[in-house]
Amino acid sequence: MNDILPQETPHWRRLEQTVSRLLASYGYGEIRLPLVEKTELFSRSIGEVTDIVEREMYSFDDRNGENLTLRPEGTAGCVRAAIQQSLLNVPQRLWYAGPMFRYERPQKGRQRQFHQIGVESFGVASPDMDAEHMLLCARLWRQLGLAGAIELQLNSLGNSAARREYRQALVTYLEAHVDALDEDSRRRLHSNPLRILDSKVAQTRQVLDAAPVMADYLDDESRADFARLCELLQAAGVRYTVNSRLVRGLDYYNKTVYEWVTTRLGAQGTVCGGGRYDNLVEQLGGRQTPAVGFAMGMERLVLLMLEAGAADTSVPAPVDVYAVAAGEGAQREALAAVEALRDRLGELAIVQHTGGGSFKSQLKRADKSGARVALIWGEDEVRTQTVTVKLMREGAVPGEHSGQQCVPREQLEATLRAVFAD
Repeated sequence: MNDILPQETPHWRRLEQTVSRLLASYGYGEIRLPLVEKTELFSRSIGEVTDIVEREMYSFDDRNGENLTLRPEGTAGCVRAAIQQSLLNVPQRLWYAGPMFRYERPQKGRQRQFHQIGVESFGVASPDMDAEHMLLCARLWRQLGLAGAIELQLNSLGNSAARREYRQALVTYLEAHVDALDEDSRRRLHSNPLRILDSKVAQTRQVLDAAPVMADYLDDESRADFARLCELLQAAGVRYTVNSRLVRGLDYYNKTVYEWVTTRLGAQGTVCGGGRYDNLVEQLGGRQTPAVGFAMGMERLVLLMLEAGAADTSVPAPVDVYAVAAGEGAQREALAAVEALRDRLGELAIVQHTGGGSFKSQLKRADKSGARVALIWGEDEVRTQTVTVKLMREGAVPGEHSGQQCVPREQLEATLRAVFAD
């Protein structure tokens, strides 16, 4: 669980603000969800035999003996909220953002507390909604400068009957090659065999080369929807690859699943993934409602922005103006004057020095803050109702040949506007 430091947060803010503006332009409303849910919500939705539920959730009993879990993903909580708050009477477009929690082996781009932005759409069964999500993502990558660093992979899992038929065919095939499977895949063989398709173990992947593929078992509706989705993406100019081994790690998916992947982050190549989950609302107690959604990993996107040169690595100075004062009278006057400046120059970050000290020590603090301008109040300034404006960086105060000048109080706002107009 990592701290995100001040020099890193500008990249996070840029990502958050870009996503927020983009989603609003597509008509999505933000929903804010609890970090903690009943454990049953995740075991029912994600699946009892998934890695998340079996090994990765942070679960605990509260004082009433109720078993609760820090959310490992956002879709289940969003569906729960949509049902409880009666949001599903009309089609809904929702999004959320925040931390998720999984007991993982920490590595670059994979932490136990990680952050996701999730997008969910309810009430539309046709593949044009799936296409909208992918077009939205493609536009986001362009806005972030990542269009050349991420590619789209698609697959279809079919309906539940098709998936059961495929599951049996896959198990039959893998049972004949069980000795060549890795230990984890052997453990999953009868509990969650589709997850074996996602194995990264080279020997197991060799076995999978000749395994049955889901496309041969698709029901007619899923096949038609997938073909229509591909047509829509082609018409919109979105490039994609069909990956017959793509399954995703959550049991609630059906029909289309997809991932946006990159080769620039090593093993953590998936930066965004999702798909359709038409049965989950009903499974969690609501009426039957088609749904589709995706989530993007913020840590990985920030890493990719930095790696691809799409992030502004010059962190802006957090302080524009630093005010110093010596003497009680000067401190009183400076405090009131700085508050008045904040009223009129709200776009500037103005720090008032606290804790006393000599002018020399205060100006050292002003320099260390990165401020472009220091405002100085002393006994002389109080007596003459002036302020000394000192440029802490290159250049001079407009109209002067030196780096500082004494200006009347009533001219201070205009002087600062002139300095920061450059």
